[in-house]
Amino acid sequence: MHANTFDRYEARESLIHRLDPRVKVVVTVLFILSNVLLPDGTWLAFLFSWGVVLLATGMAGLEFNYTLKRSFVALPFVLPAITVMFTLPGQPLLTLPLGSWDLTVTDAGLIRFLSIVIRSWLSVQMAILLTAATQFPDLMHALRHLHVPQILIAVISFMYRYLFVLADEVMRLLRARESRSARLPGYRSGGSIPWRARVAGNMAGQLFVRSYERSDRVYNAMLARGYDGQFLTLNPHVMRPNDWLIGGVVVILLLIIQLIGRL
Repeated sequence: MHANTFDRYEARESLIHRLDPRVKVVVTVLFILSNVLLPDGTWLAFLFSWGVVLLATGMAGLEFNYTLKRSFVALPFVLPAITVMFTLPGQPLLTLPLGSWDLTVTDAGLIRFLSIVIRSWLSVQMAILLTAATQFPDLMHALRHLHVPQILIAVISFMYRYLFVLADEVMRLLRARESRSARLPGYRSGGSIPWRARVAGNMAGQLFVRSYERSDRVYNAMLARGYDGQFLTLNPHVMRPNDWLIGGVVVILLLIIQLIGRL
């Protein structure tokens, strides 16, 4: 399985790509926090926030719909918030009969739900842009500079690095199963559903055992090469005047958006 299955980094020569990764991480967190702090129903402020995302996407040399197309995958995760349309007090807009109950949609509930969807949608777009314009090692090194707990950085780094190894192991198991599953033309291979479940369970068990054994070998090899819990990089990550300038401009833009949302 190829690395780009999981790696969404887009190599470009752009201002956003050249920014210090610490600036990009801090700006992303502040952008998400800004969306959370905006009052419900401040559509103009949400529109300006989206403009910031589009501006950053264009400056990164990416298509303007790059983050838009990939952000819809997060929308199903906000569906549990649909209950606020029926539970938040306000002027009734619509009544939906559900068995012996009548669910009433209120104006305040609808505004709250739409605001939650937009906040999540914008935040996911900015996070997608961060991963598209920042290489993963630089991202982890930036988190270390920002004093994120080292154990958390190590867990994330190992998970990312060996996710590809795990995917390759899964593909080998699937190829081995296919090579041992002869079938006649026009007929499905395998047996009943319980039989298929047993085979899948055995494969999951083999994957766990192989992963555990490989992790032990890899860790011992890392210790033999001097690993002490720190991940090193060739990027010196020196803050330049341009990094400070762009970071300050973005902070001012976010403050203006907060002002627009409260006016």
